[in-house]
Amino acid sequence: MRISAAQRTENENRIRAAMDRLLRGELPPGGKCGIKTLAREAGVDRNAFYGTRPYAHLRAEFERRLQSLQQAGEIPDPREAQITRLKTEVAKLKERLTQSEQSVSELTDFRAEALARLAAQHEEFVRLREVADPSKRVTRLPSPRPTVIGSCS
Repeated sequence: MRISAAQRTENENRIRAAMDRLLRGELPPGGKCGIKTLAREAGVDRNAFYGTRPYAHLRAEFERRLQSLQQAGEIPDPREAQITRLKTEVAKLKERLTQSEQSVSELTDFRAEALARLAAQHEEFVRLREVADPSKRVTRLPSPRPTVIGSCS
């Protein structure tokens, strides 16, 4: 079905108005910043935007404007902006998790080494007490009270 020049102009005006709304981020519920939503908002058949159809130049204009906005760091689709933000946040959290795991591993190794040294020192103290000659004037110190070692809060 052929449309008149006046109808075509009216359609182009509706398409441009819808294009401006979408590129400002005014998306309908469930819509994305794309040709499908543009066609639906303008009340035009989506196929009219492809190939040699009458509004292919408007599709190219829309895609060019959308790409320039994205290159400028502006994302008109709030869901796309949220996805980008969340991906960045996930990457940062993964990096923090890796650093935390490394710190925990290092501290666990340090704790194990410290406990091994304390145990070795204790064994050396016990051995030296047993070796001490009771005939010499060596004053024995009282045995230490048991303490809890290694409790962490």
